[in-house]
Amino acid sequence: MPGRAVERSTTSLSTQPASPSYNPIENHIAPSNLLGLVRNTAPFLEQEMAGHPLPPGARLIELGEHPRAFLAILQGAESIESGSLDEQAQLEDYFAYCMACHHATVATYVPTDVDSKIRGLLWRQNRDREPARRMFDFTTRALRWSIAGISKRATELAGVGPVSGHNGEQLSVLAGALGHFLKRGDTEYAEKAAAAIDAELWREATEFRCAVERRGAELDVLRLSASLTHNVGDLDQGISFWSTQPTHAAARERFGRLAHENTLPYGGTFAHAARIYKKAMSPEGHRNYPLRGVKPLRRSADLLLPLGPFFDEWGSTVAIHPALNWEDRAEVLAALIHGCRTIPNQRGYYRAIHGLTDSLGGSLERVVRLMPAKSRAEFKDAELRKQVAVARISFESMMKKLAV
Repeated sequence: MPGRAVERSTTSLSTQPASPSYNPIENHIAPSNLLGLVRNTAPFLEQEMAGHPLPPGARLIELGEHPRAFLAILQGAESIESGSLDEQAQLEDYFAYCMACHHATVATYVPTDVDSKIRGLLWRQNRDREPARRMFDFTTRALRWSIAGISKRATELAGVGPVSGHNGEQLSVLAGALGHFLKRGDTEYAEKAAAAIDAELWREATEFRCAVERRGAELDVLRLSASLTHNVGDLDQGISFWSTQPTHAAARERFGRLAHENTLPYGGTFAHAARIYKKAMSPEGHRNYPLRGVKPLRRSADLLLPLGPFFDEWGSTVAIHPALNWEDRAEVLAALIHGCRTIPNQRGYYRAIHGLTDSLGGSLERVVRLMPAKSRAEFKDAELRKQVAVARISFESMMKKLAV
């Protein structure tokens, strides 16, 4: 994603000035622009950010211990753009800033598009050992950041912490680190990066096995099949930045393609999850583009989308949430109807419509009248009405049978 050249101001930090001949982030999107994207997709974070101020003079790469540290880091755009950091310090803090932006938005309707930067590009720009090690140490602190209030796509049964799509993003960054250390011959930190990836994969495998073995947790098995399959897909994306040299072969064999032909590691857990995902959940793996333009859905963390296709409760929330008015609900319903028409085989939008219309009750016609004429006509479609009419208990009973 192209970005403008970073503006310079006179803000002073306790580091050496950047070289006027080289700006390591000038070809990336500027931090202030990234902050605008975060505010656009997650305006509900603004008030909480005020409660987590950035310590004066702080280097962003040195933060991250607190579970909500990403909120303080989001306020560091000016420090990166000030011109007071040397080249390497600017690169390190920009990496930390991208990590915070991605963490804050990856489960929102419009995630910030910095994946390639934190998985590979910024690692490639590193020329020295110690800065790369600082980036890795920051990444390990970021593994402990909370997802409360920024994601509704987590499962937590086994007591090992929530498993969500955020973990896949973290795995991809750890993969970027591992590939860099292997290339540079930094054996000590390559081992640390490999151990971090291994620990996370075992943690997710433990959560999945707990759900499989727990009676009545079939829907959680389905949710986890989606999370695990997407997460190792993100890991593969991080690995895609690696060199093809023999130095990377063992790590690629150990961590790559776990949802595909590499079925032996981790007791075959990820292959098992992938089989269930392909059978039951893959139509829900789209990126919810029909809802991206519905700005009212960004007003509250309550309106974040959970893991599909289990959207009945979310639809009910849309029907009654005080942050939405009747025109907003009509916009959401029209977007869901459009999604039903344009995304083959998905079930989640039908479930959302079921929950929304059921909770609207006698107010449904009021909302329908506010939709465009085309959406009103599509709402009468016989197949749509048939899908929407399925009771939640019947739908979920059918889905549970697929969790094997």
